[in-house]
Amino acid sequence: MFASTAYTAAPSIGAKLGCNPEPAIPDDLWLRIARATFVTLKKNGGLRGCIGSLEARRPLGEDVVANARAAAFRDPRFSPLTREEFDAQGSGSIGIEVSLLSAPRRILFRDHADLIRQLRPGTDGIILECEGRSATFLPQVWEGLPDPEQFLVQLKQKAQIPANLPITRCKVQRYGALKWSEAQGGT
Repeated sequence: MFASTAYTAAPSIGAKLGCNPEPAIPDDLWLRIARATFVTLKKNGGLRGCIGSLEARRPLGEDVVANARAAAFRDPRFSPLTREEFDAQGSGSIGIEVSLLSAPRRILFRDHADLIRQLRPGTDGIILECEGRSATFLPQVWEGLPDPEQFLVQLKQKAQIPANLPITRCKVQRYGALKWSEAQGGT
């Protein structure tokens, strides 16, 4: 069911590049329910763009389309995706992964060690908020950062939170994700 929504990610990027017509979002009830998604683009296995929503603010179908285009054209870490890169998609150079997020839930912890004990590597997506800054790592980031200590270090760095700032001054939330990948045909 979710995979059919993810099929609109590539065509929505292609439509912006003039490669294909604008895709129609299927008129299914479940696609009209507000949900939060992330769309990740990978080029030859490396990150090429990743944009998403942490809170459900628009219908699922619209969220996938908007985040696919944002990941392709507005991720500030990368130049906009080109038609040449996209046209090479069939050769496997650009992969598209769509993650459907559950609602975030706050993790209550006493200290750093307590937080580390509560983290579930490979399962938890984590949102870190502190002093007006925030960042998230999707659950699949654990694949490259399996150590909870390093996971938090890198998440603090991504959020531009000083490494020496005590974690107890931060708000930490977790969420789950159901992901689908064009390269794998779904997970």
